[in-house]
Amino acid sequence: MFKIQNFNPLSVFVLITLFVGFLPGCIGTAAFTSASVGVAAMEERGLSGTVDDTVLRVRINTIFSDNDERLWRKVGLQVHNGRVLLTGALETAEMRLRAVRLVWQADGVREVINEIQITSSNGLTGFARDTLISARLKSELLFDGKVSSINYSIETVNGTVYLIGVAKDKKELERVINRARVLDYVKKVVSYVKIVDMRKPKP
Repeated sequence: MFKIQNFNPLSVFVLITLFVGFLPGCIGTAAFTSASVGVAAMEERGLSGTVDDTVLRVRINTIFSDNDERLWRKVGLQVHNGRVLLTGALETAEMRLRAVRLVWQADGVREVINEIQITSSNGLTGFARDTLISARLKSELLFDGKVSSINYSIETVNGTVYLIGVAKDKKELERVINRARVLDYVKKVVSYVKIVDMRKPKP
């Protein structure tokens, strides 16, 4: 694994989006997909924020890989505006705590949200079911004209759907949560989405 130290975020954006998807990602987490600069710029966090979050995700995965390969494989990462949502399943509370401590070592982390479950793996059937839930919800949001789907990140672990990102208002967020709740096999929806009035100019 390589380490990112000094870099120009814009100059490495294309490199990251091309290659990070090929990194052996964590179980239960879809690898960051290659997105065009135009799409990234459409997000509420903007191109610069998207680049920063992408680089931060690579930094954390590098730290996990260098310190404990099990965390790299088993811990899911969603990063949005420096807020890091940890999901997945680990065998012990000590491993869970270690994951959080390692995340804080990465430059750029503003907040760590620890939703790692202490349990054994739910097997291939459970993994496939979780993947299907996330894929179906992402698809539904993509074709929902009342939702800015690009501003949401989704992860599912053992039937629990985790959301992080930003919503333009409470109504949109409720719509997203309700769409998740009615999907087959969903047990619970946990939201860490922040409501941001996107009509107001950014300072």
